[in-house]
Amino acid sequence: LEAVVKIQNSSAQAAAWGKADYERLAADPLGMVLVAEIESASPPELLGFAPFHREGEEAELWNLAVVPLYQRQGVAKALFQEAGRRLLQAGATKIFLEVRASNSPALGFYQAVGFKTLMRRKEYYQNPREDAWVLVRHLVPSCGN
Repeated sequence: LEAVVKIQNSSAQAAAWGKADYERLAADPLGMVLVAEIESASPPELLGFAPFHREGEEAELWNLAVVPLYQRQGVAKALFQEAGRRLLQAGATKIFLEVRASNSPALGFYQAVGFKTLMRRKEYYQNPREDAWVLVRHLVPSCGN
């Protein structure tokens, strides 16, 4: 968990969660915290993480961050592929997320991995105050999830 929080803190766009937040989500039967790591490193080196929460057929991405050195190398895409597979297996058919309206790199990434814009939430974020885009990705077994 310390490594997850360290990666989160190295990413200006990631939501600011504490260790206890991740512990609660990991302990929740409907929660899932996926991590990407280099297993051959000793100890394994954490490259990124993505926590999700599922309610019935809907799941929500709560955060996402990748170590800056490993960004744009497929780590986040691999996390989404694995999340899609696991969430579909658990009965989810959609993943939702919110992203700052000004976060163009994240919007581009999410669209590239199959998310579509659903709606805009006015002044959803604080510090600074900003709108959020709500995105959705439909999980379909034939799409390689």
